[in-house]
This record gives sequence, C-alpha cells and structure tokens, in this order.
Amino acid sequence: MWRMGGGCDRVSTLVHDRFIRQGTLTGMRAVVQRVTYAKVEVEGTVRGEIGPGVLVLLGVSRKDTEENADFLAGKVVHLRIFNDDAGKMNRSLLETGGAMLAVSQFTLYGDCRKGRRPSFDDAAPAEQARHLYEHFVEASRRLGVRIETGVFQADMAVTLLNDGPVTLIVEST
Repeated sequence: MWRMGGGCDRVSTLVHDRFIRQGTLTGMRAVVQRVTYAKVEVEGTVRGEIGPGVLVLLGVSRKDTEENADFLAGKVVHLRIFNDDAGKMNRSLLETGGAMLAVSQFTLYGDCRKGRRPSFDDAAPAEQARHLYEHFVEASRRLGVRIETGVFQADMAVTLLNDGPVTLIVEST
C-alpha cells in the first residue's frame, strides 16, 4: 500500500488513487474557454460562429460512454463562469443566454510522457468519437443552449476572442 506521511488513511488512499489515475488518460475531456466571439472555418468557409459564450474543444477517450457525454454537457452548460452584476463568476451559460461552439479535438488525448511524438492510443476510434461528440452536442442542445459546431475529422481553423481569459479543463471522470 502506498503511504503518504507515514499514514494509511482515507486521505492517502484518495491521493494514491488520483496519483494512479493521472498516469491513465480516461474520461471525456473538454477545454472550455469563455469567449466574446469564436468561429470555426473549414477550407475557408465559416462552419460555426458565435458571439458571447463558450468555445468547447472536446476530446473523447476509448472508455467514454453516452453517460460521460451527458454528464459533461450538463457540467459545461451549468458552469458558473460568467460575471454577475457584482463582477463575480456566478452565472452559467444558460443564465446568460450565451452560445456554445463545440469543436472535436482528439489531440486532447495526446500522451506526451514518452518520446517526442504524442501517442493517441487513448483517443477513441473515429466512429465512437463521432457518435459521442454528436451526443454531447445534442445533450447540450436539449439543455437549452444554442450550439454551433465544427466538422468532425476536418482540418479546422478556430478563431476566438478569449474573455477574461477564462479557460478550464473539465473531465467526466
């Protein structure tokens, strides 16, 4: 048993579990950026564009399920990352009426711990990733968010004006 500070209590067990999990990339992952503007282009054509809201770069792992997508959609939509009248981050995307631009990004599962070339072994295969990306988009839409998207597996150019800046990494596990 791994020990922290010579003790074997619940805290050291939790720290050990987190330490072990850091070596394994699991759970759907989103980089959430609060923006005043964002757009995504494919071959010079704008495919999605929003004003105030969030840009979500979404990575899907091999172990992800629809439940992970539902959880992450709810978490992102309800994150209190927008300022209230007192200037405190206390309002959600839903409360502000903001929009979401969701862009698939398998490179969020690039493992750079060994060598100089990232390994993408933990990223979901294309069909699984497409299904769960689309499920995340629909789950967000069902929660009442106006959502624009990129094009799955396309080479995209993303432009954004980060607001704050506020950038968070949100995971489903």
